[in-house]
Amino acid sequence: MEESRISYHDSVKKMYNRIKKDGMTNIWDRYQVQGLGGDPDQRCPFCMAGTRCDLCSNGPCRADAAKDKRGVCGITADGMAMRMMLLRNIMGASTYQYHAEETVRTLRATAQGQTPFEIREPEKLSTFAARLGLDVSGSPNDVALRLCDYVQEDFSRKSHEPSRIVAALAPPERQELWKKLDLFPGGIYGEMMRCNSSCLTNVDGHYVSLALKAMRLGVAMAYQSQIVNEYCQDVLFGIPEPHKMRVDLGVLDPDYVNILPNGHEPFLGFAMVQMARKAEWQEKARATGAKGLRVIANIETGQEMIQRWEMDSVFYGFTGNWIMQEAVLASGCVDLFACDMNCSMPVDPLYAEKYKFKLVPLSDLVAFEGVADRVNYDPARAGEQAAALLQMAIDNFKERRSAIEPVTGLPVTEAMVGFSTESIVQALGGTLQPLLDALAGGTIRGVAGLVSCTSLRDSGQDVHTVAVARELIKRDILVLSMGCGNGALQVAGLCSPEAADEAGPGLKALCASLSVPPVLSYGTCTDTGRIADLLAAVSGALGNVPIPDLPVVAAAPEYMEQKATIDAIFALALGLYTYVNPVPPVTGAPNLVKLLTEDCAGVTGGLLNVERDAVKAAEGMLAHIEANRKKLGI
Repeated sequence: MEESRISYHDSVKKMYNRIKKDGMTNIWDRYQVQGLGGDPDQRCPFCMAGTRCDLCSNGPCRADAAKDKRGVCGITADGMAMRMMLLRNIMGASTYQYHAEETVRTLRATAQGQTPFEIREPEKLSTFAARLGLDVSGSPNDVALRLCDYVQEDFSRKSHEPSRIVAALAPPERQELWKKLDLFPGGIYGEMMRCNSSCLTNVDGHYVSLALKAMRLGVAMAYQSQIVNEYCQDVLFGIPEPHKMRVDLGVLDPDYVNILPNGHEPFLGFAMVQMARKAEWQEKARATGAKGLRVIANIETGQEMIQRWEMDSVFYGFTGNWIMQEAVLASGCVDLFACDMNCSMPVDPLYAEKYKFKLVPLSDLVAFEGVADRVNYDPARAGEQAAALLQMAIDNFKERRSAIEPVTGLPVTEAMVGFSTESIVQALGGTLQPLLDALAGGTIRGVAGLVSCTSLRDSGQDVHTVAVARELIKRDILVLSMGCGNGALQVAGLCSPEAADEAGPGLKALCASLSVPPVLSYGTCTDTGRIADLLAAVSGALGNVPIPDLPVVAAAPEYMEQKATIDAIFALALGLYTYVNPVPPVTGAPNLVKLLTEDCAGVTGGLLNVERDAVKAAEGMLAHIEANRKKLGI
């Protein structure tokens, strides 16, 4: 593959050469050979248009709206495309909810004194419980147990039983609209069952009905799965606060025992950091000939960790996002790759065999062909499980270090990470007013919530994400970055204060006055709910301005998987202008395209925009922001 299509990052390009030299299958070559006619981005035209279905034995079927060619059951191209999108949304929502359940399970066990963790943020626990209308008397453990009972009861409400969490947290203006449109959800499990049942052959083939069900599911997911998850993780592991973090592949030193927690759930990652900081474990590592023992943050589990805990000689730094996984593993520096519930690739066992590291699933969701080792996370056994994982890594060091020639001299830089609603307010002096004044006065034109994955489609890993972010900050648009896209911008240098030199004059001045970067590292894709809560606070501070009228946009420059699709659908339900790239598989459904890109604005206020060119994408977002500024008279 051409170098320009591999990655934005020099470290990954260098590792690609090592992987090719070693004759290893890799994501870039696998992507290229999937293309048709020598074009890596061209696939089956029906699949790319979203008009292919294989859900029943009469298929696979292909639909063509121009000819009114339908599936065997009679479903139209629009219905086919939206039904497949809804199925992806269900997958994304269920995965978010799995994470939320594991977090609540961990909080409950911690409150019962069964884990190595503690309630680090009792004030946030009390504040969040109070927002939900709970009794906050008694000890933090008492409040935590009430919170766990409350949210799990709400998760399990039937779809016709309104969610109490959504009623407590969502902006009143949105709640009123959602009730009018039948978008106000019940419990997340009831909504997933309703949507899944609707996708059965010969049940719901109407693209509008399916789109509304997707939005309703998105609302349930954001407030129940995402906000509950992140706020409970804050309670357990700390509210994110700004601090510096080493990033890029240069954080990997082959002379150390290196453990990489990977995925989306940080529980055993945090437990291993706590344990690895003890002198006895460092001595065990040195006894094998290593310089010491390090835990290296990786992908979204790493984002959860670096947002909350500062780096030191043990919790050393962050590598990057998921596409560079094979580059990380081929470095010859990894002793243990510990995989929780998301973003571990089926090809990893081949890399474990070649580069001599231990590959260990941490969740019963994760399985690898030929891998027998397994440590399924159990909050009550987190301490002993962390110890077992550390020992596996230490035991691996001698073989790995003697058998594999490592790649050295890879770049490392520093990013400022750890922004959250609380830390942003703190940086502003304890109130949102300076941000509101900056918006009203035009110092910054607006805010973009960049919630993105990373993809090889059209441009290569992180290339388009970095380009879009650069174009936004040039236009005095403050960026809050989340997801794998956050890792992209951290490694690219845009999450450092020095990046303010690339910003427009207004944003540059704001960054200088607050000592912050123009791109604020705001967490993972799970933090989509957190930003919705921030927008609600901004709306309220401006006198309950409707969300669709705020000078804000959502952007996913490189969406990739099913969790991203439900995030985008929620953004539309929330009423946001939502930019996505690559082009979603709906182009063969003209009525659905019109609904998402035009008609939705008259329903929820949200609007989907698709654009491959970074400059045009930024101009479109700026135009929406300027139109809303004019509407607000600012």
